[in-house]
Amino acid sequence: MNLLSAKEVIAIFRKAISDYHLQDHVNASLTNPFDQNSIEGLLYVKTWIDTVQWHLEDIIRRDDISNEEFILTKRKIDASNQNRTDKVEEIDELFLQFFSKLEIREDSKLNSETPGWLLDRLSILELKIYHFIEQAEREDADVDHRNKAANKLKVLLEQEHDLSVCFNELMLDLTDGKKYMKTYKQMKMYNDPSLNPELYKKN
Repeated sequence: MNLLSAKEVIAIFRKAISDYHLQDHVNASLTNPFDQNSIEGLLYVKTWIDTVQWHLEDIIRRDDISNEEFILTKRKIDASNQNRTDKVEEIDELFLQFFSKLEIREDSKLNSETPGWLLDRLSILELKIYHFIEQAEREDADVDHRNKAANKLKVLLEQEHDLSVCFNELMLDLTDGKKYMKTYKQMKMYNDPSLNPELYKKN
């Protein structure tokens, strides 16, 4: 596995978001430009999932949406949430396999957040940045709207810098054995017919 810097990760996230918006609809076809089993490929798909879900969340808030479309969209969002979780766990598994081969120091500390979930936050952040740039440059919006969007964008860019530093430092600490990672499956219950009482008691 290639260990990527935050800058390289962000470039992958931005490419996925940009590629989605070339088609710009929730049924857009995904063509992964990376090896699907590589960290790059997983990160690309992860952000594609996030981007589709971003737009599904927009659709479900429309006032003119029919009940049928609302239910269908809500189920797509539920499925997307599960896919997102699964993809983060695949990403973390790659990190775990890589770092488990390295020596851990006696004073090594467990990091509470895994690399995959840190990158999940960064992926969502890149979506916010993309769409706030869009709002800050909207020609059909008034100056006040654009200025408010631009001010929020500044905060998001600061957060992007901070999360990038955190990710790079975590990679260094894991590589040096100063920290170690563990993974815990999310064990979501509501999608499992054997665990959700509303599903297994329906008869």
